Amino acid sequence: MKVRIYLVQHGEAFSKEENSARPLTEKGRRDTRRVAEFLKNKGIRVDTIFHSTKLRAKETAEIFASVLHAELREEKDLEPLADPKIWAEKIENIKEDTMIVGHLPHLSRLVSQLLCQKREDIVKFSPGGLVCLEKDEKWRVLFVMPSWLLDEDTKTTL
Repeated sequence: MKVRIYLVQHGEAFSKEENSARPLTEKGRRDTRRVAEFLKNKGIRVDTIFHSTKLRAKETAEIFASVLHAELREEKDLEPLADPKIWAEKIENIKEDTMIVGHLPHLSRLVSQLLCQKREDIVKFSPGGLVCLEKDEKWRVLFVMPSWLLDEDTKTTL
């Protein structure tokens, strides 16, 4: 049985100097909604979205949950400097397609832990973007979706 894990970096947030609570900016909300709508339009669904205790991750998860009609669960050990081995072990027991909304460098290190059992940054995330891993016998990268690919205003070149 194949299982997919969607790892999402929270959307663009205000800096600590602008707002110490660090909520999402309007651009962060817009980019996150675009990615969520893209997934919905491709028929991708998840039953549960886990998110960190930080406001920016919670707001990002709420946008995905409203579009994908998923259950939200706030969890510990998804903060930026949390040990990726904790969630790598939890993910091994997940049997349904699931989304995790968190922070860097944790998410990048979690991908590395699942793919190569190392604590390195091997994937580049973007705010509001995601990495989809799929497990059959072992974990593999299925696709990477940076939020800027869906932004008509961005003139980023590959």
